[in-house]
Amino acid sequence: MPPPAAAPSRIHRYRFHGSWPLAAPPDVVYARLEAVEGYPRWWPQVREVRRADATSGTARIRSFLPFDLTVAVRSTRHDPAARVLEIAMTGDIEGWARWTVLPRGPEACTARYEQDVEARKPLLRRLALPARPLFAANHAWMMRTGRRGLRALLAGRPAGGAGGI
Repeated sequence: MPPPAAAPSRIHRYRFHGSWPLAAPPDVVYARLEAVEGYPRWWPQVREVRRADATSGTARIRSFLPFDLTVAVRSTRHDPAARVLEIAMTGDIEGWARWTVLPRGPEACTARYEQDVEARKPLLRRLALPARPLFAANHAWMMRTGRRGLRALLAGRPAGGAGGI
């Protein structure tokens, strides 16, 4: 008997979340996260960001696995008062990602990251089951280096990104 129709998408779906405690004012952190063109300067795995207009563009991402992910992104929520940024993604991965900056006092905050995506790149789909732990480890490493880069940027130190866009 063949598996249910929904089964293939479950193995291709990834949900990630993380919290980055940061020693910086919440509005400053929100402004840095809002400035997407600057991500390649502080987040080494975000290799390129190109704006198409005020609410959309493309991004190219590469972590330690030997392939790039290219996604078209579109802003779906831009809320400075609540300090929430959310995007929809299509391309090699499809779904959404969201930053929420939560105050922990006037000079500290937590940047909460959430992502729910489905792998669309054929290689990712073929390797979904055997390489799932490797994909999760790859994402975790990418998030650790992103947190380190943002902390350096906020502290005024060189962030070690891949260069400009």
